[in-house]
Amino acid sequence: MVTWRSLFIPFVVVLLTASAALAAADIPEQWKREWPRTDFSHTMIDLSEIISGGPPRDGIPSIDHPKFTPVGKLSGLAPEEPVLSLIIGEDARAYPLRVMIWHEIVNDVVEGIPVAVTYCPLCNTGIVFDRRLGSRTLDFGTTGKLRHSDLVMYDRQTESWWQQFGGDAIVGELAGRSLGILPARLESLAGFRERAPEGLVLVPNNPRFRAYGSTPYVGYDKAPRPFLFSGTLPDKVPAMMRVVAVGKEAWTLPLVREKGLIDVGDLRISWRAGQVSALDTATISRGAEVGNIVVQRQGKDVPHTVTFAFAFFAFEPKGVLHTETGPIRQ
Repeated sequence: MVTWRSLFIPFVVVLLTASAALAAADIPEQWKREWPRTDFSHTMIDLSEIISGGPPRDGIPSIDHPKFTPVGKLSGLAPEEPVLSLIIGEDARAYPLRVMIWHEIVNDVVEGIPVAVTYCPLCNTGIVFDRRLGSRTLDFGTTGKLRHSDLVMYDRQTESWWQQFGGDAIVGELAGRSLGILPARLESLAGFRERAPEGLVLVPNNPRFRAYGSTPYVGYDKAPRPFLFSGTLPDKVPAMMRVVAVGKEAWTLPLVREKGLIDVGDLRISWRAGQVSALDTATISRGAEVGNIVVQRQGKDVPHTVTFAFAFFAFEPKGVLHTETGPIRQ
């Protein structure tokens, strides 16, 4: 099996060797050959922050015609396996990470709303976006590029590039625009089944297309540092510690796990056992316990993400992380 570890050392050697040449080169000119429709004159970031993640454009293929099965008829998934779940009205759907880890984006329609269900393994960010932007409905794919180790998506209508963490367009015609984020949970299959016994679960269109049920990121959430990340790492918590991020504030998973329930004003964060990591053992169902997080205001789910500490500070450099010993800033 090809793993992130087997790719890391040779890729970094090539990356470092090429870095001096890339720094002096006109990076957009290189990319224009691959992305002739992308307007590189419009950018919200320093383009040098974007690097290749290895796969080419659409090398990690999005799912554009998702297939589902009723949760009550589902077989082959352990109750503790992680799913990214979305419930809108009477329409409840779960997207197992055993599938998302190989595709990263699902373009779907839930309760009549076009959505992009996204998961970036390198940051452990599972986020669901409303694909509507003004009068347009966008469809998303993977660029094969990363910024701060996070997935850079693109829309097929304008080929603008979008940061998965936060849902902002960072390059192209739509640079400066943002997608709406919908409340979703990263929870166990059992938790989803309990909440939505009539819900639907994503299944592979072709079960043999990838090694669904296994992960190429064996041991990643125990790594000393993230893959292809050159930014500043937090110095008071491990870079790969899971945190629950809500806007510019976050709480470490050990803190939430110890407390069980945290109330901050009208915000309530809770933890309960029963979900395993998709980034630990080769077989996802055997991963280490990480538990289930629920974030609500007045009994209603609010947008959040369970991510790694390095990613939270990379995208919220002025953010506050609450730990067992008190709040810290980068």
